[in-house]
Amino acid sequence: MSFPIDEVRAQFPVFAARPDIVYLDSAASAQKPLAVLDAMRAHDASHHANVHRGVHRLSQEATEAFEQARRRVRGFLNAASDREVVFTRGTTEALNLVANSWGGANLRPGDRILLTELEHHSNIVPWQLVAARTGAEVVAAGVNDDGSLNLDDWRAKLTDRTKVAAFGHVSNALGTRHPVAQLCAWARDAGAVSVVDGAQGAVHGPVDVAALGCDFYAMSGHKVYGPTGIGALYGREALLEAMPPYQGGGEMIDQVTFEGSTWADLPAKFEAGTPAITQAVGLGAAVAWLDALGRERVAAWEDHVLAVGTEALGEVPGLRILGTAPDKASVLSFVMDGLHPQDIGTLLDEQGIAVRTGHHCAQPLMRRFGVTATTRASLGVYTTPSEVRRLGKALKTVRRILG
Repeated sequence: MSFPIDEVRAQFPVFAARPDIVYLDSAASAQKPLAVLDAMRAHDASHHANVHRGVHRLSQEATEAFEQARRRVRGFLNAASDREVVFTRGTTEALNLVANSWGGANLRPGDRILLTELEHHSNIVPWQLVAARTGAEVVAAGVNDDGSLNLDDWRAKLTDRTKVAAFGHVSNALGTRHPVAQLCAWARDAGAVSVVDGAQGAVHGPVDVAALGCDFYAMSGHKVYGPTGIGALYGREALLEAMPPYQGGGEMIDQVTFEGSTWADLPAKFEAGTPAITQAVGLGAAVAWLDALGRERVAAWEDHVLAVGTEALGEVPGLRILGTAPDKASVLSFVMDGLHPQDIGTLLDEQGIAVRTGHHCAQPLMRRFGVTATTRASLGVYTTPSEVRRLGKALKTVRRILG
């Protein structure tokens, strides 16, 4: 297919600096293009100051850069207003914010929080913590053998007791893509709030929160070719307005007295303290870069490389791919008969191929498939067909070495 892969790769300095490495770990952290690195470097070199309230020029410039990043994220997600975009440290903090603030204020004994067996720990543990405090119950819908969500089980467990339906957009462990709009509609009909873990979804295709109909959507900068330590939470404005603050401190207040305090307007109410300013600038640059490249075009390229990789791995003796759902994103998670994933990963590294091994923060899902860990090759916009074919050949070598 037609895709400017050489031009895209040329925008990532890491590939010139480390031509010896095939990077197949983008689901953990994607590499950064020059557009992101340059934006962050320029901000720190010429515009650094603390944001908001400063009357001097540098503070005003930093504030404009910070808020421009928010506007870019709003456009990236098609949120209705800047007030609906809260900067966080990443998807994990965004989900904790919703669980603690919305969940802590609204959940009661006997209420149900519906998850799926596909969830990352970041979309399990925060709900368990708030359930323990409020008396709510956490339940999970099952997964089919191909790694797709069992929709019949989901609907059976979505009852009038369900107050929260929380699920990933795309599984980080298998690549399964949920029918998010349908799940959100069912949740809405049941009177439940929908919370989408978009850590993987935001990078593998267009995201339109209005079309999805979700109440909350969480994303991370380092998954979308931006920096670590920054992310964003989309929340429907009416919900955010009604929620109590997640943390207290500077920036999130209106008035403070020893008798009590009042809160700043959205989104500042949820952004206590000095924010990650340079990282926000980097995130804004990343989503602008990805938008300019064309997210539909990126998704089509990744689907093509995924198909090539699936075929290449299918030729490896004793290899089984976990997650073969018809609709999946750029993850190849697999086991090899008689071989430990850590040994596989180590030998691949010796051949210059970087993959991730372990449970991928998805232990319930690993148990569902009867394994403790997998080897995961995850693709990015810069991954080439030749790289995934090289992975297939390297795995044949692993098989010969380990037996």
